[in-house]
Order: sequence, then C-alpha cells, then structure tokens
Amino acid sequence: MNALVDWRQFSRNTDFASEQDQRLRSFQQGRLLGLRNNRYSWWTHCRELADYILPRRYKWLITPNQMNRGSPINQHILDSTGTLAARNLAAGMFSGTCSPTRKWVGLHAGHIDSTQTSPVSLWLAECERLMYLIFAESNFYTAMAVFMFDLVVFGTAVLLIYEDFDNVINCINPCFGEYYVDIDGKYRPVIFYREFTYTISQTVDEFGWENCSSMIQQFYDRRDGAGLTREVIIAHAIEPNTDPEKYGIPKHFKYRETYWEWGGATNPQSGTSSRGFLRKRGFNERAAIIGRWDLVGNDPYGRSVGMDALPDIKQLQQETRRKAQGIDKGINPPLVADVQLKNQPASLLPGGITFLQGMMSTGNDGMKPAYGNWKPDIASITADLEEVRKRIRDTFFNNLFNVASQFETRSNITAVEWDMRKAESLIMLGPVFQRLYNEVFTPIVDRVWGIMVRANILPPPPPEVAGKNIDVKFSSLLEISQNAAQAGSIERMFQITGQLAGIDPAAVDNLDIDMALDIYSSLLNNSPRIIRSPAQLTQIRQTRQQQQQAAQQAAQMEALTKAGANASQIDVGGGQNLVQRMVAGG
Repeated sequence: MNALVDWRQFSRNTDFASEQDQRLRSFQQGRLLGLRNNRYSWWTHCRELADYILPRRYKWLITPNQMNRGSPINQHILDSTGTLAARNLAAGMFSGTCSPTRKWVGLHAGHIDSTQTSPVSLWLAECERLMYLIFAESNFYTAMAVFMFDLVVFGTAVLLIYEDFDNVINCINPCFGEYYVDIDGKYRPVIFYREFTYTISQTVDEFGWENCSSMIQQFYDRRDGAGLTREVIIAHAIEPNTDPEKYGIPKHFKYRETYWEWGGATNPQSGTSSRGFLRKRGFNERAAIIGRWDLVGNDPYGRSVGMDALPDIKQLQQETRRKAQGIDKGINPPLVADVQLKNQPASLLPGGITFLQGMMSTGNDGMKPAYGNWKPDIASITADLEEVRKRIRDTFFNNLFNVASQFETRSNITAVEWDMRKAESLIMLGPVFQRLYNEVFTPIVDRVWGIMVRANILPPPPPEVAGKNIDVKFSSLLEISQNAAQAGSIERMFQITGQLAGIDPAAVDNLDIDMALDIYSSLLNNSPRIIRSPAQLTQIRQTRQQQQQAAQQAAQMEALTKAGANASQIDVGGGQNLVQRMVAGG
C-alpha cells in the first residue's frame, strides 16, 4: 500500500492539533464558508434541475440525523422525458469520449506512438494496455457514466481519483450541492471543497479511531453500539499547495488534501471544537477532476443543457398534469344530482343503478355530468405535449445520437460511411469534447499515470525514452471516422493496383507496399506487433533471397548432372562416349 500513497499525515489527536494544522484549518474553514455564501445561489438554481430531472443526485443526503431519507423527495416528475433525454445525452457523451469498447487514449514519446514498430512503440503499447486494464478492473467507467449524467444536467461534475491497494485506483462521484469549486488565476477549476455526511462507524473505519476527536471516540466506544449510526458532517478540501512551509506540507507536492470534523448540526461549523485534521496529505497530481459543460464568464461553474431545457421540462410537467386532470374528468366527471338523492344511497360504479322515485314522470335526469356533453380535447393536449417533448430531446442533442433511426439504411452501407455519418452528427459537440479533453481526461491520465509509476506497474522504459516527455492524445469519434475514411482510400488503391497488375505487372512498382501497410495498420489503431520492424523485414528478405539462390544453384547442379548422364550415353565411335572424348581432349 505504501507504494501507492503520495504522502499522508494523520493528526493523531484532533483535539490537540499542531500550530501548522491550526493555521491551515482556520484558513480552510474560512474559505469553505466564503465559498458556501458566494455559491449558495447555484444550490437554489440546481435544486430545480434536481427536482425535475435528477432528484437523487443532489445534496439531499448531506443533512445528518434525518429519518426521512427513503421518503419521496419530490413530486415534480410526472413525465420522464427530461430524465430520459438527459440519460441519452450522457450515454452518448460517455461512448463518444471514453467508451470501454474502443481505444480512446494514446501515448506519444515525441513523434513516436504506440502504432509503430520501434521498441519505444512497443513500450508505449504495453503502457496503454496496463492503463486500459486499470480502467476496466476499477470502477472508473462506472464513475464516468455518473460523471456525464451530472455534467449534462448540472453543467458541473466532479470525479475524485484515489489510490487503491486492490484495484490501483478508486473513483468517487460527489453529489452536486455538497461541494463547491473555484478557479485559479488561469481560470482552471482546481479548488474543491465539500461537506458530506458520515456515520461514526464510517469515520472511524476510514480515518482510524486514534485520529478522531474525543466526541467520536466516545460514541464509537459505547457498548450498546447505538452511537455507531449517529451521523456527523465531514469537511473536505483539495486545493493547490500554497505556502507549504506555513501549513506543514512538503513543497514538492502540487496539491494538498485535508479532512476534518465539521460538526453534526444543521449549522455544522459550530458543531465541533477540535482543531486538528482527520487526514492531511499531499498529491503530485490533481485528485479532484472538475469538468464543465459550457463556460459563463469567469464563473467556476458551467452552464448545462439541463438549464436550457428546464423551461420546457416545467411546461411539460404542467401540461401533463392538465392532461391527467382532463382524462380524470372524462372518466370520473363532476356531477350534479337531484335533491331527492341527498342522504340517499347512490352508485357511481360502472353498471351500478340508482333508483329514484318519480324520475320518469318528471322527465328530468336524476343525475348527470356537471359539464353536460362536454369532453376535454385530449388529442390537442397530446399533440402539444409531443411538441414539447421533441424540443426537450433536441435541446439534449438526442437527435445527434440517433443516427440509425434518422437515416435510411441500405444493405450495402459501409462501415466508413456509417462512421462518417455519426461523426458529422457530433460536430456540434466538438467544443464540448475539446473542453472535456483539456479539463477532465488529461488530468485523469496524468493522475492514473502517476499512481502507476509510484506502484511500479509500468514496464522498464527503453533507453530511447530517456529525457522525453510522454504526451497524451485522445481519439474522438470524429477522428476515428476520418481515419476510417483514409483506410478506405488505401483499400481502394490496393484494389486498383491489383486490377492494373493483371494488365501490366509493372504497375505494382508504383506502390510502396511496406509503407502502405504500416499506415493502414496505424489508421486502424492496431497493435504494433502486427507489423514487423524494418530490421526484421530485412532479415526475413535476406534469408528468403539466400534460400532462392541456393535453390537456383541446386537446380543448376541438377541440370548439369542430368546433362553429364546423358552425354555418357552418347557413342562417338572408337569405343568411347561423349564424356570420355571430352576428357581425352578429342
């Protein structure tokens, strides 16, 4: 485990903290309160998004010691179109950026990548394989699916990446509303604070009994175990490691992380008197990955698709409620009744009969609907609802991810044409993809790479890598479709050359087959082991040439032997054959 940890220090007694810890905690508590006050309007705004789209991914679980966790949180969602549209967009973003079924990240050492045939390429390919294995064996892809859902609804999403002894990495998705983010002077979202709920048992299990305050220790040590389920609020901060000497964190760490007991009341900052930390440590890479959908000025939070769709979603819920009311009135209409029925038994069940004295003699209805023969126009309401649903789906870019249902397919459609269609539909999301690659996936790869290095997972690098930076390149669906188009061009060139070779074999001389196969394999993102290196090709061809020369020599010797045998059978007179005459010099 020690190989995986960047650096960690426990307070060992949170009631009696060091002077450095007291200074850092005072600074971070003030910063947390400042972020809380300045960003509270975002909570109010995004609570509406949670109410109408994603109610279980908001800060509902942050308030401790509440007994209504399992009760219905809201009753706003009558039509789930908004939630389904957001889910489809999140799934499309996930498959378009980091799908576990395709290669989406590549490593480069200068101009060399993992698709070539040099020793450096083989090393890069093995590093990529190990990285993909870590992504697959951990909860990374599950966490990224949740991350994308948060991103399209709230406009901001956070992924925490920690070292893990069993799976190398472990990812956590904080709920929107329990965290606060801020930007540095370069407008990068690198400051992360949050407050979340833990039970006494969870706190001791995560941070250790000796690192907790005396209050938590007392609850934990109760013999009846009743104190284990009591909840407290834990404060958490990840930020750049400024003033390292002042706060006691080694300066070579770029980021610092702290946990402390924030309290157990609605006003948490007054809930505890301890001055130390549950945990304090440094990171070489950014552990809190913060992504934003669209930027609004210099605000650290992003504008989301859910915000654009919220007015239509609200209208949809209102009209759905009206439609339900209209249907209900048509099925169970309000009634007006003869006064004779007052306090008399009456049946409103289907097929039920109510007997009324003198009803036929008067000619009046004993009971009838209050609206007479009027019926609600359900068809018009349904048509309007479908129009609103379409606007919601279009706002969430669902039309971009439904290529199969929008285009007429043919039996002879090619994979290249299919990729081009899909890539063309995703051009509108190009800026979002690029922002995610810069703000999210580059820090993710840096973080995972650093953990792999410290855990000694990577194979020994070849000497050619010494002194070179390892760069990261991401493969989007647009790039994949472009590569597929180029690969199709190479296939057509091979076909044309093969056809012309039947007319004139010299046509093959125009094509560098070795280079074409190398480029073709690279465009298809194949393993470099498929294509032999130039040195291997040279050796194989020299061996083949030597074998051909030996075969030619053997054939010549065989021909000479047969010629000699034939000459020995030719009688030239004088009791001699042709071979004897030639030897005698005749």
